[in-house]
Parts: sequence; structure tokens; C-alpha cells
Amino acid sequence: MAQLIADRRDVDFVLFEQLKIDELSESEKYKGMGKKMFDMVITEARNFAIKEILPLNEIGDKEGLKFENNMVKIPEAFRKPYEQMREGGWIAMMEDIDIGGQGLPYSVSQAALEYIVGADFSFGAFGFATHGAAKMIEIFGTDLQKNIYMDKMYSGEWGGTMVLTESEAGSDVGALTTTAKKNDDGTYTICGNKIFITCGEHDLTPNIVHPVLARIEGAPSGTKGISLFLVPKIWVNDDGSMAEANDVVCTGIEEKMGLHASPTCQLAFGSKGNCRGVLLGEENKGMKVMFHMMNEARLGVGALGLFNGSCAYLYGLDYARQRKQGRDLSQIMDKDAPSVAIINHPDIRRELMWMKTHVEGMRSLVYYIAHLFDKIECEENEEEKSKLTDFTDLLTPIVKSYCSDKGFDCCVSAMQIYGGYGYTADYPVERLLRDSKINSIYEGTNGIQAMDLIGRKLGAKGGASVMDLFGKINETIKKASEYEFLKEITPMLEEVVDKLGHVALNLGKTLMSEDLKHAFSQAKPFLDVTGDVIMAWMLLWRAEVSAGKLNDMIEKHKDFENLKGKKGKEKAFYEGQIYSARYYIETILPKTLGQMNSIDNFSKVIVDIPDLSFGG
Repeated sequence: MAQLIADRRDVDFVLFEQLKIDELSESEKYKGMGKKMFDMVITEARNFAIKEILPLNEIGDKEGLKFENNMVKIPEAFRKPYEQMREGGWIAMMEDIDIGGQGLPYSVSQAALEYIVGADFSFGAFGFATHGAAKMIEIFGTDLQKNIYMDKMYSGEWGGTMVLTESEAGSDVGALTTTAKKNDDGTYTICGNKIFITCGEHDLTPNIVHPVLARIEGAPSGTKGISLFLVPKIWVNDDGSMAEANDVVCTGIEEKMGLHASPTCQLAFGSKGNCRGVLLGEENKGMKVMFHMMNEARLGVGALGLFNGSCAYLYGLDYARQRKQGRDLSQIMDKDAPSVAIINHPDIRRELMWMKTHVEGMRSLVYYIAHLFDKIECEENEEEKSKLTDFTDLLTPIVKSYCSDKGFDCCVSAMQIYGGYGYTADYPVERLLRDSKINSIYEGTNGIQAMDLIGRKLGAKGGASVMDLFGKINETIKKASEYEFLKEITPMLEEVVDKLGHVALNLGKTLMSEDLKHAFSQAKPFLDVTGDVIMAWMLLWRAEVSAGKLNDMIEKHKDFENLKGKKGKEKAFYEGQIYSARYYIETILPKTLGQMNSIDNFSKVIVDIPDLSFGG
């Protein structure tokens, strides 16, 4: 089971060979840390995930949750691993030591999360939904709020949520109706109903702290009049002790397609008129505060796409190597020929190659963004820090949407490899597929991410971040073209990058015209082709690093072609990166070019078709 979460060799390759994160130890913030320490953390996370968390998948999926008397009971098997997660300090890995964290780089934490959360998201959500809420308190909270809530949340003693959605105000957050009325003691009386609250009610922790979006009486309409309030399930005194139950009631949990052990709750605040909360940040600035958590959550959901895709790929690969069925095509006419493992069949290899390249590209992208956060933390020049922040803002909607889509597609491909068995509950890919579908909906649907990309990110600061992206890709192309292994494929990527620039320019012009709606009808296709190009960049970057390693091996070993043992495995791994880049650029990017041509056509059918013409 050890290799059915994430390929450790590939994790190490991205961290230490592609991103070279061990160089972070040269900075003041991560001084004293190094590869040995980072390796130890990831190893511990991997062991914990395999031994304690991975077995929870089947238990949680089959047992599910029990909802009785407005309370949610989780599977009993979750309790021990949750305490172990708390004791191991996994929830606040990247936070400073002086506030209860381990002070680890984001990139190392991301690798640990691939094992811990990748092993079972239903379980992992209990801790990591809390982290985002605690982070908002750390950044925007008062000293009293930090003392009361933050430490207990970072430690996992208390839970945390994110409370935005209402039944009549889904993606349109500004249309919310939850109200807040200021009291004489400085608290606020909260009244309203919220839905789709992950881990909104459970019996794993004695208290749950809800950051709730609401509108103070008399505040402006829309998002400009929204404030954020900390509303604990159990009221907390100023000395940190718990008092009486707050007027927060779970009125139901959703029956979902997947994630059966993750409570998605409906919460009623103030149904008896006694719900109290405290303001977090400034009045009418709630969205500013919440966006810190939402951006973290969106990157996390993109990472979930990687986690699900990685598991699905490794399950599919393992099955393809073991399952024997059919003769080899070269012996198809020989009735006496033995059956071969299905990995020998070209169509299965096509499915596996598609999955391999997307998992590798997603891992590099997710870890790369985490590493950008490391650089932001270490950067002392404010101008450069701002530039890095803008660049991560550009990539956020792409990683959330693209990786969640491709992660699900990997689960589909894995099920296809299993054939009829994959459609049954006897094998894990059926559950993986159900669990992973939510990622394209979580934290703003992927259509919303696409609108954010072209509406807000594409032209921000004159398109500086987009030009920065093109510059980084072209720099990789230049380096890769120097290697004999890669020089044939680099012109293809260069062509596609130029085409993407042309499409982006035309899209930007259309956004500024009366054809605004037609531009937005192409938002999701544009995000997808941008994601394709970034995947090709990541894979070429990986191949460029590997080409250098292969050249070194050729110089050191006269019998390079016949290397065996550990060196032979290393040779095969690096060659695998060359094959991944070749496959993706030669096979996927031609389709991307076709999609770009489709976008450039700016067909007006989507917007112009009358509603009645949809039929039904």
C-alpha cells in the first residue's frame, strides 16, 4: 500500500532536484534546516499516513456519519489518528514555532500533506479546515482573539470552519441575508442560515469556531457591506474557558455522492435569538479577511486534485502490471500464446501515459506554488515580494480549476483500466472517483475560477504577471533546447506559448468591447489551455533537469545502456521524465492548439441562442 498515495521518488525529485528546496536553509527564516530534516518530516508523514490514515478510507466510506438530535457522530476509528495528528503537530506545520507550529517551509508541508490528506481527505479535513480559520485569526485577530482561539485551533484541540454559503446566495456572496446587530458589550447578535459547511458539526473536538460572513444592520449592500465574525459553538470567556452553548444549531447534513465521513452541514445561527459573535478585522471588510482563507483553500483544493490523481494513477498502474488478459498484439494470431499483463496493451499504455504526465505535471505545479510562498516568506525586498505575490495570485485559479479537473479525469482513467471491476466497490478507484468530483465545485466552481482569471488576474498591473509567466516558460525552453534529448520538442512548446499570448491578447480586447459576454463564454476554455501550457512547462522543466542528470550518468558510466540495480532505476526514472515531456508536447499540445483556435473564433452561439432554443 505504501506506493498507492504518492510516489516518494517523484516527490523527492520535485523538491530537491527540480525546486532545490534544500537551498532554503541558506535563508535566515529556515536557517538550521536542511535536506536531512526535510526528508525526515516527509518520511514521518508517509509512515503516519500509510499505517493510521489510509485504512480509514473504507471505514469512513461504509460507516458514514450519524446525525441525531442536531449532533454529528463521526466514525469511532477516526479518534486515535486525530489525536496522533494533533500530537505530531501536523496541523500547523508551516506556522512559526512561537505560535505552536513547526516553522517548516510551505513546500515541505505540501509534500507531507500529500501523504496525510491524500490518504483520506474525509479525515484530513477535520484538521486542515481548522488551519485556514486559525490563519485568519493570526493575521487579522486581536491579541485577545489570538489568546482565546488561535492556539487551540492550531493545535487541533478545537475545530474550525469557513461559513459563507446561503441557499439563495451561492457564488453570489454579496446577496447573503445573515445579519449582525451590535450589542452594548461589543459582541454581535448573529442571525441567519448557512449551508455546505465542511466539518460544521462533529464530536471530534469539544468546540468548533465558525468564521461567519454577515451584514451589520445599515451596512452597504453587496460585498462592500459584509463583515466577518467569530462565532464559537460553545461561548468562550475572556480567560479561555468554555461557558454556555452558543445558539448555533446543525439542522442537517448533506447526503453526498462521496466523502461520506466528512460532515457537510446546514447551520442555523440565532434561531432562538441568542447567537453571539465577535468581529474579526474591521466592519464591512469581511471579504478581505475571508479571501485569505479562500485563497489558501483554493490552492488546497487544487492540491486535492493532485492527491486524488496520484492515488488513482498508482492504483491503475499496479493493477495493469498484475492483471493478465489477452495475448500480446505481436502474437495475436497465435492461439497458444500466453496471456500478458494488460500494461502490454497499447490502449492501456495510452491511459497510463496520460495519467502519468498529468500527475507529474500537477505535482510540480502544486509544489512550485508552495515554494513561491517560501520565497515570499524569505524575501526582504518589498517590490520583489509583491511581484511574487501577484504571480501566485495569477496561478491560484489555474491550479484550483485545472488540477481538480485533471485529478478527476485521472480517476476516470483508472476506473477504465480496471474495467468492470473498477465500477464496483471491491476496488478503491470507485470511491476515489466519487470523492474527487467535489473538487471542481469546492471553494468556487471551476467556472468561477475561469471568470476570476480573465476578469481580474489577466490584466492586473498591465498584465505584468502574465508576461512574467511567459518569460519563465521561455527561459525553460531555452535551457531545454541545449540538450540532444529535448531539442526536437522545444519548438513545439515555443509555438504554443506564442499562440497563447495571441489568444490572451484577443481575449483582453474582447473583454473591453461590447462583446463582454462572448469573452466570458470562453473563460473556462481559456483557463484550460493556459493550464495545458503550464503543464507542458512543468514537464519540460522536469525533463531539462533529468537530461542533465542523464548526461552526468553517461559521462560516469561506460556501460550506461546496461546499468542495473539502483543506478538502473535512476536511469529509468530520468528517462521517464524525457518520455513524459515528449508524450505531452507531441500528443496533448496539438489538441491545445485546436482549442486555442476555437477560442479565437469567438463563436457567439453560446450567448446568442434564445433560452427556448435549448429545448426541454
